[in-house]
Amino acid sequence: MTDKRLVLTTVGSRDEANTIATELVSRRLAACVNIVGPIASVYHWQGDVERSDEFLLMIKTAEYQMTAVQEALRSLHSYKIPELIALIIDSGFESYLDWIGASVRR
Repeated sequence: MTDKRLVLTTVGSRDEANTIATELVSRRLAACVNIVGPIASVYHWQGDVERSDEFLLMIKTAEYQMTAVQEALRSLHSYKIPELIALIIDSGFESYLDWIGASVRR
């Protein structure tokens, strides 16, 4: 197991995705953010089943920056309840994992 994390969140527009990705990388809270989409999302919200097009952000970071990533997403995200799911990166190419560590501020 490593201290690297893959954080997932969705947003409602490409502009918002680009803003969040740029901020996270510029602040060195993330080594890389992939923006995927648009994707179709189906979810429960306020008693109804909703459908919308969203953009998925795949954020590569390290465990020691998780609090800062959470705070940044809370302040930058337009959703009342933003998605934030953090997955432990169990393994990967050592050189890639080292690059994540070197790119994320300690």
